[in-house]
Amino acid sequence: MELKSEAQELRNATLGFVGEFKQFISRGNVVDLAVGVIIGGAFGQITSSLVNDVVMPPISYILSGVDVKSWKYVIHPAEMGPDPKDTAKIIALRPEVDLTYGSFLQSCLNFLIIAVVIFVVVKLINSIKRKEAETPSAPPAPSAEEKLLTEIRDLLAKGKELNPGLTV
Repeated sequence: MELKSEAQELRNATLGFVGEFKQFISRGNVVDLAVGVIIGGAFGQITSSLVNDVVMPPISYILSGVDVKSWKYVIHPAEMGPDPKDTAKIIALRPEVDLTYGSFLQSCLNFLIIAVVIFVVVKLINSIKRKEAETPSAPPAPSAEEKLLTEIRDLLAKGKELNPGLTV
């Protein structure tokens, strides 16, 4: 009997967990976040293409065809030697040790372009919101009570015009 109640509790806890998870996933914020991550990934590819295919070629041309991404500082050159299997071939016995700062510069440029684009988009959205806030909204319609009071006021004014000696 006790084993049955423990199994029932475990089942209820599992269903509760699954139910909570379903509720968490179906919330708007999680879905919005997922859409944002997917769009962000696509935006990253567009930005990388912009940098690699549009921005860097003119910079490379100005720098006499130098590819910035290939810039590096060699700490220790590769050790070359004969291939033990085929002495006619020369191979790298130890690879080159280098700092590829050109890739870092490329990544920094990607970041700057993304930051500028996001800044421009946010600035555009803020200016649109500011314009919407500046346009005055129509005054609210008078309530039934205000309409009634206005009607009474108008009737009293009309009565005074018809009978100037009337005191109210």
